[in-house]
Amino acid sequence: MAQAQPDRKLMKRLLHQVGRAIQEFGLVQDGDRILVGISGGKDSFTLLYLLQRLRERAPIRFDLVACNLDQGHPGFPGRQLEEYLRSQACEVRMLREDTYSVVKRLTPEGGTTCAVCSRLRRGILYSAAAEMGCTKIALGHHRDDLIESLLLSMLFSGKMRSMPPKLRSDDGRNTVIRPLCFASEADVAEFARSAAFPIIPCDLCGSQENLQRRRVKRFLSDLEQEHSGVRASLFASMGNVLPGHLLDARLYPREGQTGADPWIDGDDCADPAPLLATARF
Repeated sequence: MAQAQPDRKLMKRLLHQVGRAIQEFGLVQDGDRILVGISGGKDSFTLLYLLQRLRERAPIRFDLVACNLDQGHPGFPGRQLEEYLRSQACEVRMLREDTYSVVKRLTPEGGTTCAVCSRLRRGILYSAAAEMGCTKIALGHHRDDLIESLLLSMLFSGKMRSMPPKLRSDDGRNTVIRPLCFASEADVAEFARSAAFPIIPCDLCGSQENLQRRRVKRFLSDLEQEHSGVRASLFASMGNVLPGHLLDARLYPREGQTGADPWIDGDDCADPAPLLATARF
């Protein structure tokens, strides 16, 4: 199967971003055997392609295993996907577990299937990676996924967390890495289009996104139109955390935080003057 030639300028930028993530967070080590989760979507195809290109020029040796999980969706083109993956000169593993019926049974009528589907898929991939002797599991989450997850967690879970570039599972068996963490969704989508990847839609839920995530995505798009750079600022904030200026008592020194107070010293994005003018004392 012939591979279309992707946009070279865009590929160079994405390779730089993936290389930066690998270097900054220690995502890949010499001798790693990496399971690359392939859903059939734009993100996972792009991730596999970029990791293959980096492997060709990297000063270290690591292996890639392209792994797809057929979850029993009606009409899932597993054979065509396997043929494409095998044409990419990497080891391929095709798994099949009927989680489709489980997800349908556990999801309330009118509810979204994303949470249950993701949890089941993750458990299967974790077990498969251990059985294959893989040291890492690479997933295709990009910068926008991390930003949206941060806001989702804060707005709906009361926690300040997102998707880390590198995560050790609770049982210690698996390490999940996200090499696309510096790449924007727009760049990934454009790259996948230019490379003509055989994208497979998710028929289980009619390609619906989690409702809350869809709202957050729309909110960010609207805000970006008014204030260019909002996404970049949110993303930068995850790497510029000031724990002592938050409310977690576990991080707050008993003697109190030292340094400038943003409201007193004016080091804040919002101007307090309008608020003070209308405040009642």
